[in-house]
Amino acid sequence: MTRLKKDFYTRDTLRVAKELLGKYIVRELDGHRLILMITETEAYIGSVDKACHAYNYKKTERTSTLFREGGCSYVYLIYGMYSCLNVVTDIEGEPCAVLIRGGEPVEGIEYMSRLRYGKDYGELTSYQLKNFANGPGKLCKALAIDRELNGVLLDRPPLYITEGREVQNCKTGKRINIDYAEEAADFPWRFYI
Repeated sequence: MTRLKKDFYTRDTLRVAKELLGKYIVRELDGHRLILMITETEAYIGSVDKACHAYNYKKTERTSTLFREGGCSYVYLIYGMYSCLNVVTDIEGEPCAVLIRGGEPVEGIEYMSRLRYGKDYGELTSYQLKNFANGPGKLCKALAIDRELNGVLLDRPPLYITEGREVQNCKTGKRINIDYAEEAADFPWRFYI
């Protein structure tokens, strides 16, 4: 599997968000290699996007990672308990990122199942299978991604993204759970398979 290089990420955020679909997130943990195929993303562009944590170039200790050059992770907590993985994009100084909203297991599913649900994959209900990694918090739990991985470069272990499957029909829509973001709530910056 060919790892994505820095120049993949240092481009237009909307383009990166679309082109991440079908790529593989690889998490190396405790001698296991866990792989999910990315199936859903959302773009966030701080200069114009009221849904972005760094809207209007607001730089804080929490958001400082967003201002780095593309190619590193931005991991934050929602509701004080769920980690969300973002891929920082664009050039240094431009606060932009792509939220990885969902994925499908490719490799290491037994270990992911124990991380996600605390039981073997064969014991999961149909509801649990359907909801394995179809949300940013669920995905992070399945891959054991937390704030410890904030700011890591995404071209090397323990967390990296590789080439994956070619995606033919990318769908577009409004982003989820950002009603507070005024006009930005209507931006069609969600991409999914």
